[in-house]
Amino acid sequence: MSTTQDLPTPSLSAKDFKTDQEVRWCPGCGDYAILAAVQGFMPELGVPRENIAIVSGIGCSSRFPYYMNTYGMHSIHGRAPAIATGLATSRQDLSVWVITGDGDALSIGGNHLIHALRRNVELKILLFNNQIYGLTKGQFSPTSELGKITKSSPLGSLDSPFNPVSLAIGAEASFVARTLDSDRKHLTSVLRAAAQHKGSALVEIYQNCNIFNDGAFDVLKDPETRDEFGIRLEAGAPVRWGNQGQYGIVRDPASGELREVDDVTDDNADRLVVHEPGNPDPTHAFALSRLQDASLARTAFGVFRDVARPAYGAMVADQLARAAETQGPGDSDEALAALLAGGDTWTVA
Repeated sequence: MSTTQDLPTPSLSAKDFKTDQEVRWCPGCGDYAILAAVQGFMPELGVPRENIAIVSGIGCSSRFPYYMNTYGMHSIHGRAPAIATGLATSRQDLSVWVITGDGDALSIGGNHLIHALRRNVELKILLFNNQIYGLTKGQFSPTSELGKITKSSPLGSLDSPFNPVSLAIGAEASFVARTLDSDRKHLTSVLRAAAQHKGSALVEIYQNCNIFNDGAFDVLKDPETRDEFGIRLEAGAPVRWGNQGQYGIVRDPASGELREVDDVTDDNADRLVVHEPGNPDPTHAFALSRLQDASLARTAFGVFRDVARPAYGAMVADQLARAAETQGPGDSDEALAALLAGGDTWTVA
């Protein structure tokens, strides 16, 4: 007898991933571009819509599940990685995606995010970073620059901002990348790489909030400046940028630190650091994430780290299978009863 598992996966298009819900973000918001890119990319997965789940927290970006014709959950503030961890671990057949923002993920949700990454849970986490709290009307966020003047910091924020890529690499994430909302081609290529990765993948997406933080990333988007400020990372290629490829990154022979040089030519390009996202030592990827300064000069885009290590859900399933092999009928119930009535209990008079 045939089952639904025997049926071929239907051919899907971007239209199949659109819902009948009115998309309600501010006109001009960068979220529209990200939504269109994700809807256009999803058919590449070759996964039925009923096997895709999108979990979000709270924030402008977290309306995402309403607009994706898949299973989804608009959860609670900062807890999307925790909820998605349970789903991905118990349902290995699902493709689970987390949609979150810089406030949602890095403030109240900071602990949930780093533990999902260190465990290498099978999640694809898209972190929309607009460096502001948009839903609550323009307060400074964990990624706002030092001195940021907002409604909640009228004299300038005194908080040093998080670098989400550095944070993820420090949490031992096995896949970390950065891209831009307005660069459809690059964004799609990064989504593709994240989807192919076995384990947790964090993708930071610079996203413009045209109401409360408009133009925050203009120097990385403007054709007049983007080649001077942005570095496009490519596996196996020298770290080099500029409108004529005149800038590059070398390793200081004395300190071992990475530093910029501005006189690169084809004759001396062999001095440049070659990007190795598959390097198991995270210090290479971390150093690249720290090149950026407050002006956004030397901002790197692309895949910083992509290494193989055991995924959490697969390890859980393997552990349960091995436990089942060593237990007889009823052993689990007896073990639970013994645990509940064990020596570490007491009676309160």
